[in-house]
Amino acid sequence: MLKTPLNKLISLVKDKYAWLALSAGCALTFAYAPFGIWPLVLLCLAIAIYVTDQPTPKQAAKYGFLFGFGWFAIGISWVHVSIAQFGGLPIFASILAMALLCAYLAIYPALAFAFAARYGKQHWQKLALLISGFAITEYLRGSLLTGFPWLSFGYTLTDSPLKTLAPWIGEFGLTLICVALSYALYWLIRYQRYKAAAATLLPIALLYLFTTQTSDTRYSGQQLKTLLVQGNIAQSLRWEPEQFWPTMSKYQDMTRPNWTDADLVVWPEAAIPEIEDYAFDYLINLDKAAAFNNTALITGIPDYQFDTRNVYNTLIVLGKKQRDDSEGQYRYLHRNRYQKHQLLPIGEFVPFEDLLRPLAPLFDLPMSSFSRGDAVQNNLVANGIHVLPAICYEIAFSELVRGNYTHASDILFTVSNDAWFGDSHGPHQHMQIARMRALELQRPLVRVTNNGISGVYDPISNQQITIPQFTSDILSTELKLISGHSFFSKHGHTPVWLFVGLLLLLVGAVNSKSYISSKMEKAFF
Repeated sequence: MLKTPLNKLISLVKDKYAWLALSAGCALTFAYAPFGIWPLVLLCLAIAIYVTDQPTPKQAAKYGFLFGFGWFAIGISWVHVSIAQFGGLPIFASILAMALLCAYLAIYPALAFAFAARYGKQHWQKLALLISGFAITEYLRGSLLTGFPWLSFGYTLTDSPLKTLAPWIGEFGLTLICVALSYALYWLIRYQRYKAAAATLLPIALLYLFTTQTSDTRYSGQQLKTLLVQGNIAQSLRWEPEQFWPTMSKYQDMTRPNWTDADLVVWPEAAIPEIEDYAFDYLINLDKAAAFNNTALITGIPDYQFDTRNVYNTLIVLGKKQRDDSEGQYRYLHRNRYQKHQLLPIGEFVPFEDLLRPLAPLFDLPMSSFSRGDAVQNNLVANGIHVLPAICYEIAFSELVRGNYTHASDILFTVSNDAWFGDSHGPHQHMQIARMRALELQRPLVRVTNNGISGVYDPISNQQITIPQFTSDILSTELKLISGHSFFSKHGHTPVWLFVGLLLLLVGAVNSKSYISSKMEKAFF
């Protein structure tokens, strides 16, 4: 007899594996910032492997989906802050929107677990296929429908001893390391397979020892005096036209007494809310002030181009371009600028906007019609410093950031406005993601936001200095510049994908051999 939907629901509620999967996914949030209990990722993943070690792919997918739903429901719950406060949706509709988003994201781990259950005949094959499955599904999660690569497992290792692997295999490789270590833990706890666990741990241990003893990057001996300015403008006021001048004046007033203390001054995303053409006189004065004080300023600003009607989320450089310049170099549409490429759905562009915009304020937010800049752009040059830029959400896209890295890049610079997410764990996760990019590329990180977390991070010493959240404040600090180039900066994810390809070939070859042998046995005997 077919089960009715109600009977299915009752059966699911009584299913201890379902509750275990959901609980493990929810607990995974505490492995990320701001909690930072990174060993939890191994325990939660080991539990997920246990509940998905099922005889059929359908059962594995079900429990994998519940694990994924818990993972994202708690992990990105901060998204609901912006939907509820600024989206204008009724509470039921906003919760439904969040549930649909989490359900969509949960499909990817469900597919990874189902893939391993379907084609893994032995435990070593399930391990290989789970690593490969997560490699494929995490890539797809970061690519399809513009991509949402937030909360990959590797970010939990940002403050762990395994962070030394980041300059070699990147966060993507660390994610697969998490899967391998968790499977080894599962082997040990459930089956006491010490040799199998040791065989899994040995290559990881050797790679770890190699990376701790070998490095192509070191301090160059140069230092950069940097001034970060955090204005803490209320999100409800940021795009009100009558607040444009008070906002611009505030940033100018906070900077004025500190010009001479910095080689580089940085303001957040859209710190200047007025469109660039209208703010021309203000920008010219800033350009002259920065040059007069022997420095440069990088700020975010929207740029509406009247001839093409394109509007870009932009970073521009004011003041000195090269150290030996005596005057500023700003002019409208000068090439020393960066235009955001990876736009945030709904927040910066609205798909099917003619249909969606009339439905709710969520789909008609200010500045939600941006155009995309090129994927590969030149580094900014400010006072002789080559700056690798990323705006807000872009910092989560490892290959996009690496694609703009050059041998001349001195620092990694990212701006954001996390006021959308209030006092949640979202801004802490955002800073953690930015720090992982600094570890991968082995370049000092400068991150400045409207209301925090603004700060700097040294990937060699692992020292982080930040401005307190929800305050109007400045941070004046010296960064040690780094010479040399990490293995990841040169090769990206290619070595990891080659490894994944070898795993798939190995499993495929063994399964093909077994299939051929079984057919021959049936034919002759």
